Amino acid sequence: MKTLIVGGGAREHALAWKLAQSEEVDTVLAAPGSEAIAAVATCFPEIKESDPTALIALCQRENVGLVVIGPENPLAEGLSDQLRNAGIVVFGPSQAAAQLESSKAYAKRFMARHSIPTAGFAEFFELDDALAYVREHSGPCVVKADGLAAGKGVTVCANTAEAERALTEAMAERRFGEAGSSVVIEEMLVGDEVSYYAIVDGERYVTLAPAQDHKRALDGDQGENTGGMGAYSPVPLVTDTVERRIIDEVVEPTVRGMAAEGTPFSGVLYVGLMVDPSGVPRVIEFNVRFGDPEIQALVMRMEDDLFPLLYGAACGKLDPRSAPNRWSEAAVCVVVASGGYPRDYPTGIEIHGLDEAAEDSDVVVFHAGTRLEDGHFVTAGGRVLSVTARGSNIADAARRAYRAADRIRFEGAQLRRDIAGRAISS
Repeated sequence: MKTLIVGGGAREHALAWKLAQSEEVDTVLAAPGSEAIAAVATCFPEIKESDPTALIALCQRENVGLVVIGPENPLAEGLSDQLRNAGIVVFGPSQAAAQLESSKAYAKRFMARHSIPTAGFAEFFELDDALAYVREHSGPCVVKADGLAAGKGVTVCANTAEAERALTEAMAERRFGEAGSSVVIEEMLVGDEVSYYAIVDGERYVTLAPAQDHKRALDGDQGENTGGMGAYSPVPLVTDTVERRIIDEVVEPTVRGMAAEGTPFSGVLYVGLMVDPSGVPRVIEFNVRFGDPEIQALVMRMEDDLFPLLYGAACGKLDPRSAPNRWSEAAVCVVVASGGYPRDYPTGIEIHGLDEAAEDSDVVVFHAGTRLEDGHFVTAGGRVLSVTARGSNIADAARRAYRAADRIRFEGAQLRRDIAGRAISS
């Protein structure tokens, strides 16, 4: 079967790499894809992920059997609905269900209606009202742009001054565009973050291994929030007991609640959680697509075929017994980013050392923001590469990932040096 992946970043590179290994997939296509993804898929760089007419025509011309939508923006804009209306099988939620990610306020109200554990919150449409709130409720808080902001619309604020600055940037200076026209202010949760995934067909679901993302730009969880600077899997703090609570208290009521409200969820439900020291999970956010860079670590660990899960969910015929149960011991992903990210950064800088980084057979370098120029890869984004390694344990996987990442060189390159550090030291 031909499978089309919509998107062209590291997440889509990882999905293409994994699906190309499936015995059920004849050909992997990608639109627009990238020069790096072209090593494992046939790419259509002239087709934008935001162009449903061109994507439908491509599917019909190529007789595509399954479309997998990678990024969040096409889902929020209703691409899956348009594809389904054209008779195309697609993995990805409807525009209505995608509100779980496209609107922080929608997600918080949904959780309140269905008693899903999360942080207390308040929603604001005017800057003056939001400023008055943080001044009245002094202390740590989290400021979130309500709409999509490429993972960078969340600011963890230690005090009132930081909250005021975050609100001004979002609502007055429009750092995140229209995504910041309204905001959600939440209480700050304490604990460790966990990314948990369920493949859902509207009614049934299967779960994947947990992962942990590292959102802050600098070591020790300092600096600004980013789209993610690295990830690892498994996560030692997610014991069988904690995982059971995540499923019973979050995944199950979310799937049931979406169906009950007439917006059944079909696709991958990404639950970003904070697990406190006593093992109590609370939801930080929902995403409606695979996380980047978590999926890079997950596909490196997953030894079962991913395709049947995606196709089964897309067709509404997911078999709960098909949950993947063969996982390698550990995987770690280290993101190499451009200098200045997540703010302004240069592009077009030549990248050296990619061949040397790939010499370890347990390492794959997924490309996030690169392009070919005169036969050489150059930087073309904030997050440039996702250097991902398998290992016999988390420490071994991290050692391999960092050894490969250190072979990659370009001017201004930055990376965190503590990815998976908490798991290694625990």
